[in-house]
Amino acid sequence: MEAVKGDAWLGKLAPRPPKPPAPTESRAGRNLPAAIITALALLGAVGLSLFVWIDSFIVLVALFMMVGLWEAAGAFSTRGFYIPVLPLWISAAGIAAATWFYADVGLLVTFSFAAMLVIAWRFRAGGKWAARDCAAGVFALSWIGLLGGFAVLLAGMENGAWAVITFVILPVASDTGGYFAGVLFGKHPMAPTISPKKSWEGFAGSIITAMIIGVLCAHFALDIPAWWGIILGVCCTIAGTAGDLSESLLKRDLGVKDMGSIFPGHGGVLDRVDSILVCAPVVYILLLAATGGFAA
Repeated sequence: MEAVKGDAWLGKLAPRPPKPPAPTESRAGRNLPAAIITALALLGAVGLSLFVWIDSFIVLVALFMMVGLWEAAGAFSTRGFYIPVLPLWISAAGIAAATWFYADVGLLVTFSFAAMLVIAWRFRAGGKWAARDCAAGVFALSWIGLLGGFAVLLAGMENGAWAVITFVILPVASDTGGYFAGVLFGKHPMAPTISPKKSWEGFAGSIITAMIIGVLCAHFALDIPAWWGIILGVCCTIAGTAGDLSESLLKRDLGVKDMGSIFPGHGGVLDRVDSILVCAPVVYILLLAATGGFAA
């Protein structure tokens, strides 16, 4: 990666390329114990912040986005991309705060200004391939900052604490059901060129498990008709699978096994929440529809 003179003083913040981990993938296409342990830890931290002091949840989201953006910048650096980290961190904090105080308008406006900040910062630094690096930076900001902002929108809804719990637990249920169905019955690959160990049988198990958990969440936690839980389960499974496969494609293109190495042997934050992150806008939009929010 070419050094950029304008940001030499930020050397200590420069993202480090992810370390190659030991192979840990299972027959079902992912490391279930690592995924479940991380998800349960995330669920515990989220639940504690939501039910003890909800403002701390916004800090948690901002920290998650900052770590995720740092990991993404490091992964892109393996292909010679230079994505400045400091404007991404400023953007993450701004998006989380503005979304909490000004809802969807705050998210859209702050994201727009954040994208301009990332672009301006990179061009100010000089060096070759600035336009290419800007595109990568805005992509990372969209993937992590924009989608992460929807988690804050969920927290700001009526019954927001349970909305956030639902958005976290549905992909976990989907992953768990898909894992066991894939191990026990998996015979037909879903996307052999992208993730050979994912099967259609596992996908069916994911949908069934997520629908069951979705119905329970709808009835006992969200106070919406149970059939909305079925829709939530199906849509989260589709979104989570798409997110997982998309990240697999990105990692293959970048030539990395994992996006980060914060969890030794298990990759980074983004590797553990790839299917969770993309479910935030899905759950938010469906809950708006279920509660009549679009008509308000």
